[in-house]
Amino acid sequence: MKFHTKNVHFQEKLDTREVSKTKPIYQTSAFSFTDLEDMEDFFQGKKGYMYTRVGNPNTDDLGKGVADLEGAPAGVASASGISAIMGGVLAVAKAGDHVVATEDLYGGTYQLFAHELKDFGIEVSFASFENLDQVEAAVKENTVLLYTESVTNPLLRVEDIKGVVALGKRLGLKTMVDNTFPSPYLVRPYELGADLVAHSATKYIGGHSDVSAGVLVGGEALVAKAKSKIVNLGANLGPFDGWLGCRGLKTLSLRMERQSANGKKLAEHLRGKGDLGRVYYPEFVSERGNGAIVTIDLGENYDLHSFFKNLDWVKVVPTLAGVETSVTYPVGTSHRPVPKETRDRLGVSETMVRISVGIEDSEDINGVFDQALAAAKK
Repeated sequence: MKFHTKNVHFQEKLDTREVSKTKPIYQTSAFSFTDLEDMEDFFQGKKGYMYTRVGNPNTDDLGKGVADLEGAPAGVASASGISAIMGGVLAVAKAGDHVVATEDLYGGTYQLFAHELKDFGIEVSFASFENLDQVEAAVKENTVLLYTESVTNPLLRVEDIKGVVALGKRLGLKTMVDNTFPSPYLVRPYELGADLVAHSATKYIGGHSDVSAGVLVGGEALVAKAKSKIVNLGANLGPFDGWLGCRGLKTLSLRMERQSANGKKLAEHLRGKGDLGRVYYPEFVSERGNGAIVTIDLGENYDLHSFFKNLDWVKVVPTLAGVETSVTYPVGTSHRPVPKETRDRLGVSETMVRISVGIEDSEDINGVFDQALAAAKK
């Protein structure tokens, strides 16, 4: 099957005479057994489900569906993107180990790496992945993992995944990539050699701003270890959220195609103004497009508060990737946990706005930002 076909036909059919057109929601905490032998069959691998924290058809479908699109053998769904990342890290690293992560991370991941992993005895160093010599210099004797994002948040740097993978292989390290921004429609890090790939399925996988979920994909052995951590730490995904994630996944290619096209048009339109501090939009992400996130720095010519107050139908939210165009303020939301000195060094400024471009008509999208900028002009 090609990408668009796999994008729709990833759910397994059930053996029943009455087949629902869509996969039912297995909204249950547990599955029943006919007798003790039937129960034992689960532990012997002859029966699929016992307890929803351990596994459920809806959540398994989501993990399998994203893995198929990434070209990976296995996948597991979890309660959020952060829990998927946590499961992946704990599948590779244990107490006493060291991780090298890119310094231009999403703020929630930074919080996990800089603070929470310390309680697991895992040390994390941050380095500029723009210079792989600096990454190698940060590697220690106990380093086990290199971690980065395929397209970074919010500065939209496009990672050299092949270079990171090659460095990891030369040094005997695992590599893990957060692929949330481009989604497997644009980039497939596993096919480029990454060992693990994480998604906040809350974003483009779900696509409708109505589900919180994560997915981790990779080789069978590593994903099995990650699933064990997710299950035993109670970070599993519920069946209804799994079902919603699968519902959204079926239209991923259609949404990403349109949103990427709209993103390119908006970036070009805003660059034409010439008086913004800067317009960030990635290049050479994929032959299918460069994604639907545009980041702008309003600079000194516009009033930040006036801009946010004059966005009309564009919602101000702390997230991204829904079908509706939205904006957020990284310094006040996604990158609030990142120390100010780090934000300043990276260029995440006090006047920066991240735009998540939706599926509306591009003329309307361009027009509403023209309106907001005109109202905010100093």
